[in-house]
Amino acid sequence: MAVTETTTAETEGDLKVALKALASDKRLKILDWLKDVKTNFPPQEHGNQVTEGACNLFIVEKLGVSQPTGSRHLKVLVDAGLVVATRRKGWTYYRRNEDALTAVAEQMRGI
Repeated sequence: MAVTETTTAETEGDLKVALKALASDKRLKILDWLKDVKTNFPPQEHGNQVTEGACNLFIVEKLGVSQPTGSRHLKVLVDAGLVVATRRKGWTYYRRNEDALTAVAEQMRGI
C-alpha cells in the first residue's frame, strides 16, 4: 500500500471548499441542528438518529426551502466533507462529520 502525503496546496484547497460551504446561513443552520438530531427533528421510522443523523425531508422542511434547494445545500456540505450522507431504504440521512469540522477549526486557528 502506498503512503500518500497531504500537500499544503491540498490542505488549502480543502479549507477553501469548507469555507465556501460554511459561507451560507442556511448551511450553518443545518450544521447547528445536526449537533442534536433528537432535539431538533421528529422521530424517524427508518434510520437511527444518533448514528445516521436526520432524514433529508425533515432537514429541508425545517429549513423552509424547496426540496431541490435543500438538497443542493446538503450536497455542498457533503462535498466539503463536513456532513456524511447515509442511504437507507430509499431515504438519505445526514450527520455531522465531527473530525472534518475539528480539522477546519484547527486550520483556521493556524492562520
